[in-house]
Amino acid sequence: MDNLSAFRVVLWIADQAPSGNVFANQEDSGPVQLILATKFSATLDAIRTRSVDAILLHLPFADCNAEELLNAIRDQRPEIPVVLYEPRVVRRSEAEIQRWGVARYIASAVPPYYLAQSVLDAMSSENEKADDVAVTGARERGVMVGSSPAMRQVAEVIKLIGPRRCTVLITGDTGSGKEVAARAIHAASTRANRRMVAVNCAALPDNLLETELFGHTKGAFTGAVNARIGLFEQANRSTIFLDEIGELPMPLQAKLLRVLQEREIQRIGSSKTVPVDVRVIAASNVNLLEAVAQRRFREDLYYRLNVVGLQIPALRERTCDIPELADYFLARIAQLEGGEAKTLAPETVAALVRYSWPGNVRQLEHVLESAVALSGARTILYPGDFDLPARPQYSGISVLDVPENGLNFEELIADIERRLLERALARCGGNKSRAADLLQMKRTTLISKFKALEVCA
Repeated sequence: MDNLSAFRVVLWIADQAPSGNVFANQEDSGPVQLILATKFSATLDAIRTRSVDAILLHLPFADCNAEELLNAIRDQRPEIPVVLYEPRVVRRSEAEIQRWGVARYIASAVPPYYLAQSVLDAMSSENEKADDVAVTGARERGVMVGSSPAMRQVAEVIKLIGPRRCTVLITGDTGSGKEVAARAIHAASTRANRRMVAVNCAALPDNLLETELFGHTKGAFTGAVNARIGLFEQANRSTIFLDEIGELPMPLQAKLLRVLQEREIQRIGSSKTVPVDVRVIAASNVNLLEAVAQRRFREDLYYRLNVVGLQIPALRERTCDIPELADYFLARIAQLEGGEAKTLAPETVAALVRYSWPGNVRQLEHVLESAVALSGARTILYPGDFDLPARPQYSGISVLDVPENGLNFEELIADIERRLLERALARCGGNKSRAADLLQMKRTTLISKFKALEVCA
């Protein structure tokens, strides 16, 4: 493990500084930086702006009461383990300690080395817990569900690249399981004891995406009343998953390239750089090489991201996995809702295997959920329980023709688009997200078309 990944930050909250570095004599603890906060405001500033691994709270704390401080910590950074040191009072009740959610409680005066070891033990416990959550969460999301040759190849690649630091570019159709694959890579890595940070680059407006990724200083722009650490700093010594990377604006592409090259970020409003040890996994459902040719995506960034490429097959390309996937989803639905898992009739399995699945694994999961909900008390699901819409054949296009006196092409196409949007919106009861799914486009694209075509939404 390199020095940066071994480096840990401990926030000491107390009325006065400890005498000397209490972690200096801890064997195999790795380098530990101790930050002191003697005020409530300084505490909040530290947990908002620093990548803190653990907190040691020494009571009494003159600036505020313990419950107010612990609630603030839990609201801002619930994942940070807190060691509560209170040597001058009678031990509090177990119920009160549990309510506060502290990792360790020390109610008597102890030597500095004991405090340091307690903090290190709390961090280790949280890491083991996070590791269990990561592995369990990966399994629960069906990471390796499927034994087709295509999925066995995906599993083999994940096994090879998981322990390494290399950047990965995952490609595949919408709903095919790109984020599931990213979580599998993270769970197979040496960083699995920390939470993977995921961000959808298409879900945030351009003006918010930069501050989300890189953070900002206090007063960097109107409304920046406090400093904030970005997602890259939150993912320090872990993994960041950048979904729909093709939607990243050009100016941010340049900044991301610098992060990948220099392994450091710069908060908005600051001239200082912050080193980060982050593994980057990106995903795209569009052809990035085509985007490069159209000058919508930087070529140098593409090759920097595509160190290892992982293609996730569409469900229609691995239909032999459908029975296994269906059994998995039905068991999970039963576990979440309580009761016995429903099963598929043989003719239902055949119908599901024959279907083309334009929405991939995500669509399969949703239609199974719907079938379970609408089948009542029956334990066997039949083909009639499933709503599997046929893929559009675009039959109306064949009747179009060019009249002898010509036509206005742009007006005609705009009119067709407008009518399709209005009909999709009407069919989905005004729900824009469902209308976007029906038209197989992103919700943000749908909304921009509404505005451009002046569709009544």
